[in-house]
Amino acid sequence: MAAETELVRAAGCVLWRRRPVDGAVEVALIHRPRYDDWSHPKGKLMAGESEADAAVREVLEETGMRCELGARLPTTRYTAEDRPKVVTYWEARATSGAFVPNDEVDRMVWLDPPEARRHLSNPWDRPLLDAAAAAAWDGGAPTTAGAPAGG
Repeated sequence: MAAETELVRAAGCVLWRRRPVDGAVEVALIHRPRYDDWSHPKGKLMAGESEADAAVREVLEETGMRCELGARLPTTRYTAEDRPKVVTYWEARATSGAFVPNDEVDRMVWLDPPEARRHLSNPWDRPLLDAAAAAAWDGGAPTTAGAPAGG
């Protein structure tokens, strides 16, 4: 019974970049065929891994993008596969890389924030866009402060 109710800890990012043509913000969303959903890149923490390290690793694994973590965003809590899940998020600026489809993530798109909001499958993912905008995009230069320890 403990395994069924064990808390799942995960971390992820609202991954963004500035479009080279006009500097407008674009947000990366991923499609996971297993769930047939569109979401922000995220995944479970490995044993001994910090939330910040997991977020950066998951972005790289799921999008092929390297990133710089910025401001910490709200933590989401929901139930997935009958288990409580807590996901810690950051806004993160994409710095380099290229997407390559895989078994876990078959598509990635870059969308402007209003379109990304409409594209997201889960309602708990939408407020993260507002938080990322307030932390990084609305003020011009992104936050470059390191992630808080422990989380």
